[in-house]
Amino acid sequence: MEIIISIVSFIILFILLIILVENKLENNRKSLEDKLEQIRKTMENSLQSLQKDNNEKLEKMRVTVDEKLQGTLEKRLGESFKIVNDRLESVYKGLGEMQNLAQGVGDLKKVFSNVKSRGYWGEIQLGNILEQFLTPDQYDTNVKTKLKSDAYVEYAIKLPGREHEEFVWLPVDSKFPIESYEALVDSEENADTEKILSYRKELEKAVKLSAKDIYEKYIDVPNTTDFGIMFLPIESLYSEVLRNTSLCEEVSRKYRVVISGPTTFVALLNSLQMGFRTLAIEKRSSEVWKILGEVKTEFGKFGEVLEKTNKKLQEISNTMETAGKRSRAIERKLKNVEALPVNEEVELIDAPEEDDNTEVE
Repeated sequence: MEIIISIVSFIILFILLIILVENKLENNRKSLEDKLEQIRKTMENSLQSLQKDNNEKLEKMRVTVDEKLQGTLEKRLGESFKIVNDRLESVYKGLGEMQNLAQGVGDLKKVFSNVKSRGYWGEIQLGNILEQFLTPDQYDTNVKTKLKSDAYVEYAIKLPGREHEEFVWLPVDSKFPIESYEALVDSEENADTEKILSYRKELEKAVKLSAKDIYEKYIDVPNTTDFGIMFLPIESLYSEVLRNTSLCEEVSRKYRVVISGPTTFVALLNSLQMGFRTLAIEKRSSEVWKILGEVKTEFGKFGEVLEKTNKKLQEISNTMETAGKRSRAIERKLKNVEALPVNEEVELIDAPEEDDNTEVE
């Protein structure tokens, strides 16, 4: 019975202990839940505060970025618009210059359409080239090179003749058959074969007429060279004429005319300039030889005068030597003289002179 009571008591104690433990655990659970709730609230508040702070900073960053992007965009757009504006101004300026150029081309076309004005332009260009490469005494303007003709060539170059003071004229005339050439260029652009052949023949005919004109009006041997120069003021025109080799050969053979463009004419003037310099050197050399001959003659005369002068100097030297001997003789006599009367002194001086002359001889 006691055992049963003890067991029951133990069970009761155990149950009480369990109840106490459960209460304790319940209290701890509640305390832990409270703390967790507090921690949760604290974390939630912290997260809300952090989120709010981050949102504010992100907003500030967005505003700053927007401002910078806006400023950069406005700056870039402003620079781009400025560049575009400058380019447009340049384009407008270029268009204005092109309009002026077009107007100038139109004026130039009008000038070229006038035969007289076109001739003046070619003549001015030819004159500028001659002025740059030759001296004024090496060429002349408006020269009557043919005695039996009243025609005056635009320019004529002076070439040395057989004698030093003589010269012959090299006639140079500017020709500008632009109508046939322009028509030929237009037909080549349009690829019109028939017109190309037709205008090429017209250009050939114009060049032959110009060469014949130069031959008949300006070439007159021996007053001039046996050939003349036809100056074409445009390189493209000269190239087109040069393509027709048979034309150049016929003009050179039949009319004694050499066709030249601006570049080839400059090369021709350079070669003539070298010839002028060679002739000038030869002329100066002959003058130098002449001067040397005169100097040689004068030097011979100077030698004769110098020889005569040497003889005179030799005579003076001999006379001075004789006078020196007489002076030494007088000094020897004077050493023995202390004080003598005037008459005795004269006798002593006069007497030894004969002895001295005898010694000198």
